[in-house]
Amino acid sequence: MQALPDGSRTPSHAELRRWLPGYLVLAVIWGTSFLFIKVGVRELHPLWLTFGRVAAGVLTLLVVLAVTRDRLPRDARLWGHLSVVALVGVVLPFTLFGFGEQRVSSVLAGIWNAATPLVALPLAVLVFRTERLTARRVAGLGLGFAGVLVVLAVWRGVGGAQLTGQLMCFAAAMCYSVAIPYQKKFIAGRAGSGVSMAAAQLLIALAMLAVAAPLLGGPPPDPTALSGEVVLCVLALGALGTGIAFMLNLQVIRVAGASTSTSVTYLMPVVATVVGVLILREHLHWNQPVGALVVLAGVAVAQGLRLRRRATGRSTP
Repeated sequence: MQALPDGSRTPSHAELRRWLPGYLVLAVIWGTSFLFIKVGVRELHPLWLTFGRVAAGVLTLLVVLAVTRDRLPRDARLWGHLSVVALVGVVLPFTLFGFGEQRVSSVLAGIWNAATPLVALPLAVLVFRTERLTARRVAGLGLGFAGVLVVLAVWRGVGGAQLTGQLMCFAAAMCYSVAIPYQKKFIAGRAGSGVSMAAAQLLIALAMLAVAAPLLGGPPPDPTALSGEVVLCVLALGALGTGIAFMLNLQVIRVAGASTSTSVTYLMPVVATVVGVLILREHLHWNQPVGALVVLAGVAVAQGLRLRRRATGRSTP
């Protein structure tokens, strides 16, 4: 660590090398997930896409548990809380993004994901009582929601499939906004590794989807009738976006801290925009990146982001 005039410290180059590569890979994996969803819903009902994604993620994490000789949680009350997160943080948002991307571009879906902290903060303050509301945070929320209006291009009028799709993506972000403070209040600090809790959460989500997908999404698709690119997208969403990305995130949290880990939200819309425009040839209107920047600025103000991170000689809080 390097000392600054005010006594605070900045991470050394050696520390950056320990977490920055994984952090950037994490942003790429999660940012490209919106592309994979867009391709997947071309041939799969959103519920079956979510089912395949979660199944691949479960298999990945169960392999990790077996290799590391870890085990699933034993606490019955913890399984109850994980069931809530499985529904609100996995089944609903994954499916809503699928429905949304049937109507809007992957670029817009990635931008709406960045709005998650705007809803998470008021819920954390008013419902879960894990945060306090300050004047700075109110200003940040106001700025962020102004950015939402820019993304929606309200001056053009709203309506039709585009609006429906955007509202579905925003609803998915709201689901994450509920799941995040819920996890912080009821799950964080419980005994058990992060991988075991994630595996348990995905197992519950898979059980829910095994019931919901046939009822609401029709009969299961014939895997042999799917194109190779759709199969690869489903596997990538599960194995990479849920399995490998989760492990990378744990490494970033362990080395650089939770605040650094959550800042990956700022890079995901950039990645989603680049891959959506270059690979899927999606159109990008000026208000979308401008609105995204305003949203992210609002999130930064609300979260009190600083240009340099304070530390006490350790890289983790």
